[in-house]
Amino acid sequence: MQSSTPDADPPHGILVVAGAPIGNVADASSRLGDYLRSADVIAAEDTRRLRRLVSDLGIPLPGLVVSYYEAVEQRRIPDLLNRLHAGQTVLVISDAGMPAVSDPGYRLVAAASAAGIAVTAVPGPSAVLTALAVSGLPSDRFAFEGFPPRRSGERGRWLEGLATEQRTWVFFESPRRIATTLAEAAQSIGPQRPATLCREMTKTHEQIVRGTLEELAAWAQHEVKGEITVVVAGAPAPDRLGNSAEWAAAVGAAEGQGRTRKEAIADTARAHGVPKREVYQAVLDNRGS
Repeated sequence: MQSSTPDADPPHGILVVAGAPIGNVADASSRLGDYLRSADVIAAEDTRRLRRLVSDLGIPLPGLVVSYYEAVEQRRIPDLLNRLHAGQTVLVISDAGMPAVSDPGYRLVAAASAAGIAVTAVPGPSAVLTALAVSGLPSDRFAFEGFPPRRSGERGRWLEGLATEQRTWVFFESPRRIATTLAEAAQSIGPQRPATLCREMTKTHEQIVRGTLEELAAWAQHEVKGEITVVVAGAPAPDRLGNSAEWAAAVGAAEGQGRTRKEAIADTARAHGVPKREVYQAVLDNRGS
């Protein structure tokens, strides 16, 4: 077990994970400004956007600025750890929102934690939580799914895995693919599933569109620009149907029609409203009966 207390004069430096505005620069906190002024090293996902941010805030940037995007993330870690061991303050900032949430950061946090280095955060704007808050959909339990796979087949399997997710779920998508993804979601999950699309949140042309997946897919057929976050209502809790013998029989019937064992179990679990592991156990328990 590890314990980290950033305010207790740590023996090494400190790693700071800082949230950046997702659109409106006025959302930057004064504490973020303080760390930008004082950090020895700033690891930025997009150095140009960082310099635009400090220019808009009217603050100096005296520390060393290094790029810290996905392609260089892993090889930057040893140098950043050395600097932390030397007592320096290293600040990680993404181009928008919180680092490590579908952005670089978690690998460095894990490495610093394993090395006994204190890690703290400057909480800031989050596209995930902002979209969830304005969606009007249940938010007591939710899942964040990042970006969908780009390839159609992988995206279809991704959507299939979310079809029975009972929590509200949130994902990001590119403007170029949003129409296709929503259309596939309507087909895989159900055209009448409620959803909310948030575009350019906190920016001048912010737009929030609420409707069913089918309605949003039709809306997205027109040109869509900007940063997009989608919130989808979870699936209603299914009624549990049948018993273990019936589940096992259903799997056997599906296999007899050419489905693989894995596919047959998934189909049966979905149709009867039970977890796949219970159907799998039913197959084992009823083997040979």
